[in-house]
Amino acid sequence: MNIDGGKVALVFGGSRGIGAAIVERLAREGYAVAFTYISSEAAAHEIEEKVIDRGGRAKAIKADSGDAEDIRVAVSTAVDSFGKLDAVVVNAGIFRMATIEAVSEADLDEMLRINVRGVYLSIQAAAGEMSAGGRIVTIGSNVAIRTGFPGASVYQMTKAAVAAMVKGVALDLAPRGITVNNVQPGPTDTAINAGGIETLSTMSPLKRVAQPEEIAGLVAYVVNEEAGYMTGASLTIDGGFTL
Repeated sequence: MNIDGGKVALVFGGSRGIGAAIVERLAREGYAVAFTYISSEAAAHEIEEKVIDRGGRAKAIKADSGDAEDIRVAVSTAVDSFGKLDAVVVNAGIFRMATIEAVSEADLDEMLRINVRGVYLSIQAAAGEMSAGGRIVTIGSNVAIRTGFPGASVYQMTKAAVAAMVKGVALDLAPRGITVNNVQPGPTDTAINAGGIETLSTMSPLKRVAQPEEIAGLVAYVVNEEAGYMTGASLTIDGGFTL
C-alpha cells in the first residue's frame, strides 16, 4: 500500500485497447497505476496525462514484456514510484495469424516469448513485491476454449497455456492470500480487430463485440476484495461466442 494509504496497481501492456481501459478503470477505483508500453509511447503518455488530469496517479514505463530484465525494472520502477503492489494485471500479448503450414519459427518463438514466458516472468517478478492478499489477473482469450477459424493455432496454444498456468501459480501464492485469476475476452473493439468488427458482430449471439471498458469492469471486480475467495479461475467474457 502506498504512503497515501491508497492501493497500487501495475498493468503490463496498458497503453492501448483493453489495457488502457483497465488503467483508466483502476485509476477511477482509487489505485495509483503504473503501466508498461513498448511501442505506443504517445498513447501511453496520453493515458498517463488523462489519469493525472482527473486527479489520479499514473506512470507509464517503457518495457518489453518478453524481456526478463525489462520486466524486473518495470516492477521496481512501479514500486519505487507508488509503493508495494496490491494488484497486477498482465495484459501484454501479441497475435499473429497463420495456418500451421505457414507459421514461421520466428513468429512461433515471439508469441511464446511474450504470451507465455512473458506472462510467467511478469507474475514471478511482481509477486515478490506484492502485499499479502494481493490480486493477480492475466488477460487470456476465449480462443483457449474454441477458435472456430483456421490460422490461430499458436495464439490458441499460448492462451490455453495461460489458463493452465494460473492454476499452478494460484496454488503457489495461496499461502500469502494472493489470488491469481484469468480473464478471457472474446472479440473486442480494439485495433487488433480493426476492419473485422462487423463480421465478428454477426458471429456473436449478442450481435456485437465487447467494448474495452466491459473487460476492464470484470477486471475491476476480480481485483476487488469481494472476489477474494476466487483463485485459479478463468472467467470468459465473450458475448456467448463459446456457447
